[in-house]
Amino acid sequence: MCSHLAAFRIATNIRQELVDHMAIIPDGFVEQTGSGKLRRIIIDSSAATETYLAHMLPDMVNFYVTPICLFVLLFVFDWRFDLASLIPLALGFWTMFKMAGPSMAQDMKQYQDALEGMNNEAVEHVRGIPVVKTFGQTIHSFHNFKAAIDNDYSFCVEYCRKCRTPMVLYTLLSNSVFAFLILAALFLTGNGAVDRTVLSNLIFYSVFTPAITTAMSKVLFASENNMVINDALNRIHFILDTKGLPVAAIARRLADASVKLQDVSFAYPKTTHPALSHVSLNAPADSMIALVGPSGSGKSTIASLIARFWDVDAGVIEIGGVNVKEIDPSTLADWVCSVFQDSHLLKTSILENVKMGKPEASREDIAAALHAAQCDEILAKFPDGMDTVIGTKGIYLSGGEQQCIAIARAMLKNAPILVLDEATAFADPENEVLVQKAFRKLAKGKTVIMIAHRLTTIQSVDQIYVLDDGQVVEHGSHRIFQ
Repeated sequence: MCSHLAAFRIATNIRQELVDHMAIIPDGFVEQTGSGKLRRIIIDSSAATETYLAHMLPDMVNFYVTPICLFVLLFVFDWRFDLASLIPLALGFWTMFKMAGPSMAQDMKQYQDALEGMNNEAVEHVRGIPVVKTFGQTIHSFHNFKAAIDNDYSFCVEYCRKCRTPMVLYTLLSNSVFAFLILAALFLTGNGAVDRTVLSNLIFYSVFTPAITTAMSKVLFASENNMVINDALNRIHFILDTKGLPVAAIARRLADASVKLQDVSFAYPKTTHPALSHVSLNAPADSMIALVGPSGSGKSTIASLIARFWDVDAGVIEIGGVNVKEIDPSTLADWVCSVFQDSHLLKTSILENVKMGKPEASREDIAAALHAAQCDEILAKFPDGMDTVIGTKGIYLSGGEQQCIAIARAMLKNAPILVLDEATAFADPENEVLVQKAFRKLAKGKTVIMIAHRLTTIQSVDQIYVLDDGQVVEHGSHRIFQ
């Protein structure tokens, strides 16, 4: 009972520490790592510590002491039978060591990596099921998910093949103890006379020697569990060792809502090609600029850097004349609001989802934000209105409807700087009209940085920046690009 209480408390503390640490590490790290992998670390790796502490650790003494005591006991009765029984056991565990030795730790890591890869890709596949159904696609359209499954399959099959011969030899040798004991008995009774002592010892060893095999098998599985827990701890430290973005000792006041990038360069972790290279742009307060360009040109990277999901490698990003690194994180969160193309809503009421933008907001304020975001038709579909819980009882929202809820949340927050990252990409034509109306209301009196593919959606902006391969190749008004 004590071991279980301690184990569950430790697993709880680990999960709380992980979740608390997630709040201070860069948001870009969360996005890059993937929700499936992070979920598995937080839930499964912490659960592995509970299994080890509550079940394996208390049994460790038994696992190691039992075979030692049995070895001593068997040696005391008749060292000759003891040697005869140890020969096959030693050979058996030598073959097992070939399978479960140091190389197994690396195999265990590869296995866990394969599972995490499938978790990540499975989440993306489930999110994309509406697209699969709409266009009649198969699993093969999700190349990454299919590759993750194939990778896990290939590893498991190859690992089983590698273990097949050692496991067969171990089973054969560990169960052939009786043959060695009989040979020893025949050797000891070579003159034809059956000694009662030899016969009784033979019976004794025949009964107790299998206990050594069982005990040693437990030692083997204990060593495997040690590898599992070590791998789990390494994955936990993968999150805990990720440092948060540095916070300035003295936070400076912002003069206005202007945004300026000066000679900014940035490369994502573990990549060699820069996502941005010497990018400079300027969005004066209360102006609207647009970023256009092909996929992978660096548009979303700029949006992430402005919100400080990552820190730049070189150059400076200023908001209100202050380097974002010198702005208190809570102040930056109050000044910058982002609406991305893939809006995430929690499995709670529409009211609670909108209230995230301003926790102290009243019910009337939330209703006004929903109305301004063109959500009246959405609420009219549900008897409970804004109290409708998303994701329960078959209640789901389309991409455009989710975007309207996200816009309502942004309206309630009312931040001076608004970043729109292809926010109409998943909206159908009917919802796109509503979203555009909501955007026009949301953008009034704010500095807006809009990312879009179509020039028709950014005709009224003050400045358009065209990006290609992480660089600004040209900029100007909509009239210049006509």
